[in-house]
Amino acid sequence: MWKQTDNKLYKSFQFKDFITAFSFMTKVALLAEKSNHHPTWTNTYNKVEIWLSTHDAGDIVTDKDKLLAEEIDAVV
Repeated sequence: MWKQTDNKLYKSFQFKDFITAFSFMTKVALLAEKSNHHPTWTNTYNKVEIWLSTHDAGDIVTDKDKLLAEEIDAVV
């Protein structure tokens, strides 16, 4: 479940290992590049954390973020 806090959408994902987490990140990177909407994220071993906000709209949550969040959920 994505949580909206501090004008960002946030979600944490946990995978079985680093390779699976990195594969997920690669899929998300392709989605982000296609929509020209890039997340802030971190990865530590099998955990990926993502924050979404629209920078050119003043770092607030917009429909762009909600759409990317839905697309990210679809690749899990």
